[in-house]
Amino acid sequence: MFQTGDKVFYPMYGAGIVEAIEEKEIQGKTQEYCVITIPLSKMNVMIPVKVIEKSRIRSITSKTVAKDILFDFHHEVSDCSLSWKERLKRNTEKMKTGEMQDTAEVVRDLLNYEKEKPLNSSEKQMLDRARRILISELTMIKDISESEAANLLKLTS
Repeated sequence: MFQTGDKVFYPMYGAGIVEAIEEKEIQGKTQEYCVITIPLSKMNVMIPVKVIEKSRIRSITSKTVAKDILFDFHHEVSDCSLSWKERLKRNTEKMKTGEMQDTAEVVRDLLNYEKEKPLNSSEKQMLDRARRILISELTMIKDISESEAANLLKLTS
Protein backbone atom coordinates (compact mmCIF):
# COMPACT_ATOMS: atom_id res chain seq x y z
CA MET A 1 0.00 0.00 0.00
CA PHE A 2 1.26 3.46 -0.84
CA GLN A 3 1.48 6.46 1.46
CA THR A 4 1.06 10.16 0.78
CA GLY A 5 4.27 11.49 -0.78
CA ASP A 6 5.33 8.18 -2.34
CA LYS A 7 6.73 8.37 -5.86
CA VAL A 8 4.95 5.85 -8.07
CA PHE A 9 4.78 4.74 -11.68
CA TYR A 10 1.46 4.24 -13.46
CA PRO A 11 1.93 2.18 -16.66
CA MET A 12 1.05 4.03 -19.86
CA TYR A 13 0.75 7.32 -17.92
CA GLY A 14 4.15 7.88 -16.32
CA ALA A 15 5.60 8.70 -12.93
CA GLY A 16 3.68 10.56 -10.27
CA ILE A 17 3.33 11.33 -6.60
CA VAL A 18 0.68 10.04 -4.23
CA GLU A 19 -1.01 13.24 -3.09
CA ALA A 20 -3.55 11.67 -0.75
CA ILE A 21 -5.42 8.58 0.33
CA GLU A 22 -9.04 9.68 0.66
CA GLU A 23 -12.40 8.18 1.34
CA LYS A 24 -14.94 9.30 -1.30
CA GLU A 25 -18.54 8.52 -2.04
CA ILE A 26 -19.13 8.00 -5.75
CA GLN A 27 -22.48 6.80 -7.05
CA GLY A 28 -23.60 6.02 -3.52
CA LYS A 29 -20.62 3.80 -2.78
CA THR A 30 -17.93 4.86 -0.29
CA GLN A 31 -14.39 3.58 -0.78
CA GLU A 32 -10.79 4.61 -0.29
CA TYR A 33 -9.02 6.18 -3.25
CA CYS A 34 -5.37 6.82 -3.96
CA VAL A 35 -4.98 10.29 -5.52
CA ILE A 36 -1.93 10.48 -7.78
CA THR A 37 -0.59 13.57 -9.54
CA ILE A 38 1.03 12.74 -12.90
CA PRO A 39 3.19 15.73 -13.97
CA LEU A 40 3.77 14.36 -17.50
CA SER A 41 0.10 14.70 -18.44
CA LYS A 42 -0.67 17.40 -15.86
CA MET A 43 -3.48 15.32 -14.41
CA ASN A 44 -4.66 13.85 -11.15
CA VAL A 45 -6.03 10.32 -11.08
CA MET A 46 -8.12 8.69 -8.38
CA ILE A 47 -7.81 4.95 -8.21
CA PRO A 48 -9.72 2.78 -5.76
CA VAL A 49 -7.19 1.37 -3.30
CA LYS A 50 -8.55 -2.14 -3.80
CA VAL A 51 -7.60 -2.12 -7.52
CA ILE A 52 -4.13 -0.59 -7.18
CA GLU A 53 -2.42 -3.97 -7.57
CA LYS A 54 -4.41 -4.89 -10.69
CA SER A 55 -3.55 -1.55 -12.28
CA ARG A 56 0.18 -2.42 -12.03
CA ILE A 57 0.99 0.84 -10.25
CA ARG A 58 4.38 0.39 -8.61
CA SER A 59 6.99 2.35 -6.72
CA ILE A 60 9.42 4.13 -9.00
CA THR A 61 12.55 2.20 -9.87
CA SER A 62 15.49 2.50 -7.48
CA LYS A 63 18.54 4.58 -8.44
CA THR A 64 20.69 1.44 -8.56
CA VAL A 65 18.37 -0.41 -10.93
CA ALA A 66 17.91 2.72 -13.06
CA LYS A 67 21.70 2.99 -13.38
CA ASP A 68 21.84 -0.61 -14.66
CA ILE A 69 18.98 0.03 -17.07
CA LEU A 70 20.72 3.11 -18.47
CA PHE A 71 23.95 1.14 -18.84
CA ASP A 72 22.09 -1.52 -20.85
CA PHE A 73 20.31 1.21 -22.81
CA HIS A 74 23.67 2.48 -24.06
CA HIS A 75 25.50 -0.85 -24.43
CA GLU A 76 23.02 -3.56 -25.49
CA VAL A 77 22.45 -4.31 -29.16
CA SER A 78 18.99 -3.85 -30.68
CA ASP A 79 17.34 -6.50 -32.83
CA CYS A 80 16.43 -4.65 -36.03
CA SER A 81 15.51 -7.77 -38.00
CA LEU A 82 11.78 -7.81 -37.21
CA SER A 83 9.16 -6.41 -39.56
CA TRP A 84 7.45 -3.22 -38.41
CA LYS A 85 4.28 -5.16 -37.51
CA GLU A 86 6.25 -7.59 -35.34
CA ARG A 87 8.16 -4.70 -33.73
CA LEU A 88 4.93 -2.83 -33.02
CA LYS A 89 3.34 -5.90 -31.41
CA ARG A 90 6.43 -6.65 -29.30
CA ASN A 91 6.86 -3.03 -28.26
CA THR A 92 3.18 -2.66 -27.37
CA GLU A 93 3.44 -5.70 -25.09
CA LYS A 94 6.58 -4.28 -23.46
CA MET A 95 4.88 -0.94 -22.82
CA LYS A 96 1.92 -2.66 -21.15
CA THR A 97 4.19 -4.25 -18.52
CA GLY A 98 4.95 -0.85 -17.05
CA GLU A 99 8.49 -1.94 -16.24
CA MET A 100 11.23 0.65 -16.74
CA GLN A 101 13.53 -1.93 -18.36
CA ASP A 102 10.93 -2.75 -21.02
CA THR A 103 10.19 0.90 -21.76
CA ALA A 104 13.91 1.65 -22.06
CA GLU A 105 14.28 -1.23 -24.53
CA VAL A 106 11.43 0.14 -26.66
CA VAL A 107 13.05 3.58 -26.77
CA ARG A 108 16.53 2.20 -27.49
CA ASP A 109 15.35 -0.20 -30.19
CA LEU A 110 13.23 2.39 -32.00
CA LEU A 111 16.00 5.00 -31.83
CA ASN A 112 18.47 2.50 -33.28
CA TYR A 113 16.04 1.40 -35.98
CA GLU A 114 15.38 5.03 -36.86
CA LYS A 115 19.08 5.40 -37.69
CA GLU A 116 18.62 2.78 -40.43
CA LYS A 117 15.19 3.66 -41.82
CA PRO A 118 12.48 6.20 -41.10
CA LEU A 119 9.87 4.99 -38.61
CA ASN A 120 6.25 4.72 -39.72
CA SER A 121 3.71 6.94 -37.96
CA SER A 122 2.67 4.25 -35.44
CA GLU A 123 6.26 3.67 -34.40
CA LYS A 124 6.95 7.41 -34.21
CA GLN A 125 4.01 7.78 -31.84
CA MET A 126 5.18 4.83 -29.77
CA LEU A 127 8.73 6.20 -29.57
CA ASP A 128 7.46 9.61 -28.49
CA ARG A 129 5.16 8.13 -25.85
CA ALA A 130 7.75 5.66 -24.53
CA ARG A 131 10.43 8.36 -24.38
CA ARG A 132 8.15 10.73 -22.48
CA ILE A 133 7.14 8.00 -20.02
CA LEU A 134 10.77 6.97 -19.47
CA ILE A 135 11.82 10.59 -18.98
CA SER A 136 9.03 11.08 -16.44
CA GLU A 137 10.39 8.24 -14.32
CA LEU A 138 14.02 9.32 -14.68
CA THR A 139 13.18 12.86 -13.50
CA MET A 140 11.71 11.44 -10.28
CA ILE A 141 14.40 8.83 -9.69
CA LYS A 142 17.31 11.21 -10.17
CA ASP A 143 15.52 14.43 -9.14
CA ILE A 144 16.55 16.14 -12.39
CA SER A 145 14.83 18.23 -15.05
CA GLU A 146 13.12 16.75 -18.09
CA SER A 147 15.87 18.08 -20.38
CA GLU A 148 18.56 16.48 -18.21
CA ALA A 149 16.65 13.18 -18.29
CA ALA A 150 16.25 13.46 -22.08
CA ASN A 151 20.02 13.90 -22.39
CA LEU A 152 20.51 10.57 -20.61
CA LEU A 153 18.62 8.91 -23.48
CA LYS A 154 20.77 10.18 -26.32
CA LEU A 155 22.43 7.35 -28.21
CA THR A 156 25.93 7.63 -29.57
CA SER A 157 26.91 5.95 -32.80
